[in-house]
Amino acid sequence: MTDRTAFEEAEIGGKADRAVVRDALGVGVAVGLSGFAFGVTSAGSGLTLLQTCALSLLVFTGASQFALVGALAAGGGPFTAAAGAFFLGARNAFYGLRLSQLLALPRAVRPFAAQWVIDETAAVALAQPTRRAARLGFVVTGLTLYLLWNLTTLLGALGAEAIGDTDAWGLDAAGPAVFLALLAPMLKTATERAAAGLAVLLGLGLLPVLPAGVPVLLAALAAPAVLWADGRRRRQGDAR
Repeated sequence: MTDRTAFEEAEIGGKADRAVVRDALGVGVAVGLSGFAFGVTSAGSGLTLLQTCALSLLVFTGASQFALVGALAAGGGPFTAAAGAFFLGARNAFYGLRLSQLLALPRAVRPFAAQWVIDETAAVALAQPTRRAARLGFVVTGLTLYLLWNLTTLLGALGAEAIGDTDAWGLDAAGPAVFLALLAPMLKTATERAAAGLAVLLGLGLLPVLPAGVPVLLAALAAPAVLWADGRRRRQGDAR
């Protein structure tokens, strides 16, 4: 009876592991293919093949990478572009605080795991019911996405060099389009949609009057502004 129970538990555990791996691979492949768009966008922005590949290898956070090359393509200075990318990437630090408790990885592994702390790995890991499943989801998502993102970045950059002027093919819009496609499903609440809408209005409205790259930084103020307004509305509702 005990042997049968142990076998059944092992079988259930195996099915659970396969489900985690399947979901992690799905996320990794779906998002990893977006590296094509980044490679094309980066090459079209004037970065060399080496610079483009280095960004994916070392930075490895799509939103920040797109923001950086987008600001450079618009004529922004390197410091302004880097500042925008930094602020977008700062959210990964908050993911890291939560994941460090959930995964409880050995100290020697943490510096390497930190490279994979991004939206997708955090989402897959946090969705798991156990620490073992969270670790498995984190590793499979991170490994799949890292390898595929860097491979498609290389192929996208090589393709952009081969076709020449990416603007003539309309590929300069590939980066923003992919970024919006990744962002849209995350806007689930009215507050999130309001923050995104206000950010769009600030970015587009300030674009004609401010240097390239600066409107993106100021658009980040939309989030605290909407959160403040939402908090005030809630307090007024409670007071009544």
